[in-house]
Amino acid sequence: MDGEDGYFDERVAATYDAGTDEREIAETVDLLAGLGGSALEFAIGTGRVALPLAGHGVRVAGIDMSRAMVARLRAKPGGDKIDVAIGDFSTTRVDGEFDLVYLVFNTIMNLTDQQAQVACFRNAAAHLRPGGRFLIETMQPDLRRLPPGQNLVPFQDGPEVWAFDRYDVATQQMSSNYLSREAFRSIPFRYVWPSELDLMAQMAGLTPEDRWESWSREPFTHESTRHVSTWRRPA
Repeated sequence: MDGEDGYFDERVAATYDAGTDEREIAETVDLLAGLGGSALEFAIGTGRVALPLAGHGVRVAGIDMSRAMVARLRAKPGGDKIDVAIGDFSTTRVDGEFDLVYLVFNTIMNLTDQQAQVACFRNAAAHLRPGGRFLIETMQPDLRRLPPGQNLVPFQDGPEVWAFDRYDVATQQMSSNYLSREAFRSIPFRYVWPSELDLMAQMAGLTPEDRWESWSREPFTHESTRHVSTWRRPA
């Protein structure tokens, strides 16, 4: 990992919002806004969820280790009104209790070992008021696309960038890899199953509440490629 911003330096921050799906952001914010009047976003980044959520009247704070990403947030209208702590979201504490802590865009997988993912749940629980919720959106591991002997799943085939995920099913380690004519870039992750997340929640004193396939609350099934899940701190 290079520099104080990790894998999300100014080069990444400069183009991070380019692929934003505005309809999905709207669905995301609509669901989050219904879960309470105060929210803490782990990995708040450029504020593409936090800012419209604040526009719904929710008091939003955030944690992020990338100063470059947070600078992009600060430059947007209303960005200077959101309190952001710079640090690792699995361990960094902020003042106060919240109705909701949320972590979206597969970011739980940026914590690349199980210990850090467990710590993330405990940190979320420590910020929740009684009855508050922790919400995670993340992908289902794409292992069904791996035939015997293969460990690569391509997801972009040019013409400017070729990209693939590499899986190690023995360790749950994976990486997303990007190859262009100018450079090669690799970002490590640790994939995690829904049942494993439920166990992490239990260890943090949280209880399962809902699991959907998407922000529109479609049912989660064996064919789902991702999920939005919530756990509650007992009242």
